[in-house]
Amino acid sequence: MLGKAIDESGLDKQLTELLKLRASQINGCAFCLQYHLNLARKHGLSPAKIDLVATWRDCRIFSERERAALAWTEALTLMAQHHIADSAYEQLQAVFSKSEIAFLTAAIGAINAWNRIAGALQFDPPVHQAS
Repeated sequence: MLGKAIDESGLDKQLTELLKLRASQINGCAFCLQYHLNLARKHGLSPAKIDLVATWRDCRIFSERERAALAWTEALTLMAQHHIADSAYEQLQAVFSKSEIAFLTAAIGAINAWNRIAGALQFDPPVHQAS
């Protein structure tokens, strides 16, 4: 149900896939990374953004909204190691509505949960393209 609500929230699918890619990279979840690479390609995310998402801070190809969402993704994914800075939330508020922030946060929380499930249970990555 949470996934359906996020999908129907109006958030851009390319953006949500970008966040899922970054969280899955940080968490080292091969299954989720491959799954969301397939979906990112299906939704038309540019190959350059897919290739460079791990180094998004050093690339100019990411929009202000993408940069704010990626910073939020990293802050939430790594919150056990680092306090979430007020500046990360302020950056988010500058480019997203409260509703969008809620759905972004839910999407990040969901992918982090899936990373832990798939990683712990050692799911094999889906090597075929998503249809």
